[in-house]
Parts: sequence; C-alpha cells; structure tokens
Amino acid sequence: MNLDAVIKECVPLNLLVEKQTEFRMKKLLVTGASGFLGWNICQTAKNAWKTFGTVFSHRVENAGVNIMRIDLTDYKELRKLFQDIHPDAVIHTAAKSDPNFCQTHRIESQKINVDASINVAALCADHKIPCVFTSTDLVFDGLNAPYREEDPVCPVNFYGEQKVLAEKGMLKYHPVVAVCRMALMFGIPGPGAKSFIQPMIEAMRAGRELRLFVDEFRTPISVKAAVCGIFLALGKVSGLLHLGGIERISRYDFGKLLMDTLGIHEARLIPCRQQDVVVAAPRPPDVSLDSSKAFALGFKQVPLPEEFKKLRGVV
Repeated sequence: MNLDAVIKECVPLNLLVEKQTEFRMKKLLVTGASGFLGWNICQTAKNAWKTFGTVFSHRVENAGVNIMRIDLTDYKELRKLFQDIHPDAVIHTAAKSDPNFCQTHRIESQKINVDASINVAALCADHKIPCVFTSTDLVFDGLNAPYREEDPVCPVNFYGEQKVLAEKGMLKYHPVVAVCRMALMFGIPGPGAKSFIQPMIEAMRAGRELRLFVDEFRTPISVKAAVCGIFLALGKVSGLLHLGGIERISRYDFGKLLMDTLGIHEARLIPCRQQDVVVAAPRPPDVSLDSSKAFALGFKQVPLPEEFKKLRGVV
C-alpha cells in the first residue's frame, strides 16, 4: 500500500491535498529502519518520499530505501548524516525497546533512548524541519487508565522513565516535535524484527502452553494504523499525541480473540497474573490510551477482529 492510500484512510481530503503538495518526493529520514515499526514506515514512505533509513546492529535491505549503517549515539556521525542528507523531515523510531533489557542495561540503553533522541531533536531544530518521535504507553503507571495526553506521567520501569526523559528533552530543544505515544503494535513482520504476535502464533500452532496475563490491559494497534497515525502527525502536530486502538483488552483476551479469528485449534492458552511471572522490569497493569485527540484529527481504526482477518495466510 502506498502513502496516498494510507493517508486516504485516515485524513480528510483537505489534509490529503496538503500532504501531496508539501511533502511529495522530499527527503524523509527514518531512524531504526530495521525495527518492526521503522521498516513498515519505510515501506509506506518510499512510494512518496526519497527515503533514507538508518540501521545499526541489524542490516536489512529495503528496495527503494537508502539504508545506512550509523551509530546514532555518536553525535559526530549523526550530525554528518544530517549534513549529507539534508532531510526535509525525520521520523525517529530507533530505540532499545525491551523493558527488561533497559532495566538491566541502563547506561547502554539510555544512550540511544534518551541522549540520541535529544540530539535528533536538536538537529531537526537546527535544520528547521518537522520531526515525529515514537514514544510509548509505558510512560504511565497503569493505575488511572484510560490516559489522555495531559495526564501526568509516572513510569514504573526504566524504559518508561527513559522515554519520559526523551519526550521532555526533545520538546525542550524543538517544541514542534510530534511525540506519538504508541500502544502495543502488531502486524506482518519485517525482515529484521517481528511484532509480539509472531511468537504467540508460533506457540499456538505448535500446541505449546502459552501463559497470558488476565490483569494487564492495553489498547493494541495494528502497525498499518500506527504508520497512518504517524504520517498524520508529521508536520501537523506539535507535542503529545496518543495513538492507540479502540479496544481495551487484556493479553489473555487478545490471545483468545487472535486464536479464534485465525482458527488455531491447537492453541493452549493459560490465564495467569502479572505476579505469577518474574521479570526484570515491573509492568503497569493498565496503560490503555485515550486517542480521542488523534481521532478528531482523522485517525481511523477498525475493530481487532477485522485487523486479525487481514493476517490470515500471511502470518
């Protein structure tokens, strides 16, 4: 699906015209192009932008995208990248996004999650270009959902804390940054990264026991819708924007719905609670997002069963 088709699904016609006239074939820099979200953004963007994607530990090929290996934590390399490309816009998705890894590797993860993010914003400010930063619903403690953009943040793990620091630092240096807080995302995997549903589906089809939380709630979103929301925000939104699904659902009920929709009869789902599983990073119980602001801008969603039906035969 090309960018025009994506935008037509989620923005009014007047915004579509502005997107076509303002941004067509300009240069877009996407950091984290080997990641699940970054790869999907590049897949969409390359039809309407001259697209550049950065990778580091995972080299991927993406036809129509200029892939460059760069250490984003090296400011000199990052600055040279901006000088060489002269991008017209940036979507910054690169991150260490595993909360357990961040909890046990705080210094290493802070360099990319916080320091590099702030440097990206500062360089975008220097070049006077729009920027979207993909943050997370884990900036909240999970005690007062659903969360709106103006609700106070209170992360319970270090990954969430890093994202809060990045949000504040980026907006300090470049107040027009669009900070998109992303809900749990799923969809067709790229060559370098899967979404969280791929291991679930593999376990279901193999008939292995799959323990899923009944007391952890999110507002999951398909990566296709997430990309749509990010392009909606690019150049149109300054500050915070929540991009979540329309359904608040537990991990267990999500798994049941996925199993039933895909017709996986071998699945063995076991309900469990957060306290039953020991992990390095504490987990908030309910970080459901209120995405009313995005919906008012033209962001569209479809129910989870409809999204799951699109995955039949491709996952």
